[in-house]
Amino acid sequence: MPSKLRASIMTVTAVVLTCIAVLSVSTSTAYPRPDVDMNDLSFYPKSEDMTPYPQTSSRSVRNVIFLIGDGMGLNQVMLARLKAVGLEGRLYLERLPVSGLARTHSSDNLVTDSAASGTALACGIKTKNGMIGVAPDRKAYRSLLEAAQAQGMATGLVVTSTISHATPASFGAHVRSRSDEAGIAEQLLSNKVDLLLGGGRKFFLPRSVRGGARRDRRNLMADANEAGYTLVSTTEGLQAVEDLPVLGLFQLDALTTAPPEPSLATLTEKAIDLLRDKRKGWFVHKRGFFLMVEGSQIDWACHDNDALHCVWQTLHFDLAVKAAVEFALADGRTLVVVTADHETGGLTIPGGSLDGSEVKVEWSTKGHSGSPVPVYAFGPGAERFAGVYDNTELSAKIAQLMRIEPWPQPIEEEEQAQPQSRLDEDDGDILAEVDWPRLQTAQYVN
Repeated sequence: MPSKLRASIMTVTAVVLTCIAVLSVSTSTAYPRPDVDMNDLSFYPKSEDMTPYPQTSSRSVRNVIFLIGDGMGLNQVMLARLKAVGLEGRLYLERLPVSGLARTHSSDNLVTDSAASGTALACGIKTKNGMIGVAPDRKAYRSLLEAAQAQGMATGLVVTSTISHATPASFGAHVRSRSDEAGIAEQLLSNKVDLLLGGGRKFFLPRSVRGGARRDRRNLMADANEAGYTLVSTTEGLQAVEDLPVLGLFQLDALTTAPPEPSLATLTEKAIDLLRDKRKGWFVHKRGFFLMVEGSQIDWACHDNDALHCVWQTLHFDLAVKAAVEFALADGRTLVVVTADHETGGLTIPGGSLDGSEVKVEWSTKGHSGSPVPVYAFGPGAERFAGVYDNTELSAKIAQLMRIEPWPQPIEEEEQAQPQSRLDEDDGDILAEVDWPRLQTAQYVN
């Protein structure tokens, strides 16, 4: 290649990369950040025991607790460990005795969004970015939660996002677009998910009510109350709940993840306490429970390339894992699986001090990456989660241990009763989360 031509190509390439970087920064969206001192990690009780949790002797799974750290890749875990307990320490999730790696691509993109990855984890199928609980041909598939219901198990969803966000929606709804949160909220109730804790009250309220976002004038809070749900919106109200079903929506939008709201660990502990005590209301005949817990805002911190916020959210998620494992240790028949739907931010750690007092952090994107994500498991059948596999296989492993066959399970058309979408015609589908690569200087976390 002539030297002048090569020089011209290099110049054009440099200009394009510069434009991409500028566009990425200028079009980025700031996510909510708790109004707290992110350097204060005193809320996190360090584990004095660094050894793996002892494996259970039972081979029978009665309960499943599926914990998903949205956007939590291997380096998010490492960064949180370094800042909280140091290089030689262990997070609670790192003490689970079995670990593996899961691939995360969607059916149409190397880089998945939370809708397609949530559908893979919940339903065991690949779908397009933006689609919830349905295959690319729009055929609906049963989720692990719905299959658990069919087996007589109690079910629950606990998140720090809106309860109708992509990941929880994948376990309790079937829609063509993740943006239809009003329709998703309706399905979560019509599908009788027994316990719903998170944010997103606005999608349950009509616009005639202050803060409401529904265009159809329906008040799903009133509908839920009539259906027998106990409605709560405060920590005190949650602690007073004794009976299921319960709908706890603590903000109009996503949770602040800061006091006076209940923490994710508190929500998880209360969910387990209610789901295991099922001899009340319509729960007389329930056999075991299925609970999905999401640390939703790890993802948001990483979209903002905010290392301190990432650590803060990951440690709160880790305390929810701790609550789940402590119950599982005492119960003996509970499977705990921890993973992520995808990695966010392209986080790398190219340097720092051994004691974690200073960590060099670099980000490669404001969006998601195609990196594999960690899997941690404890309880009956945990050894099946070792190795490297697709995220749909992770779903299949849980289904097998729950004795759900076959898997995946398509839902016949006559079984579906999807509410009509509440979107305006110009809202459209949310497809791939398009993100330009971001060129950024190193960030130090002190």
